[in-house]
Amino acid sequence: MATAKKVTRITATDDAPKSAQKADKKVQKAEKVSKAPKKVSTTPEPKQNIFARLAAYFKGAWIELRQVRWPSRGATWGLTLAVIVFSLFFVLLVVLLDTGFKYLFELIIT
Repeated sequence: MATAKKVTRITATDDAPKSAQKADKKVQKAEKVSKAPKKVSTTPEPKQNIFARLAAYFKGAWIELRQVRWPSRGATWGLTLAVIVFSLFFVLLVVLLDTGFKYLFELIIT
């Protein structure tokens, strides 16, 4: 018993709904506005003590280090192995290409 399947074909047209066209125009306007140059403050910031700036730097660095998600030991070994394998592959590729070009060059010269 054969059953007929109904296939609906959708064709692309340039007739987008008017609401979509309006949304596109709003996005384009927003892009134009966002490309405007930012005003640079002309008032200089007060200079801080060198030790205060160093302390602020190390404090910010410590905060950033605490936010890092470090990989597990297994992931680290896996990525290390991947780097070694890819490095060996490209070393082999360069050596083979060098040998091949040397052979071709010697055929041309002699």
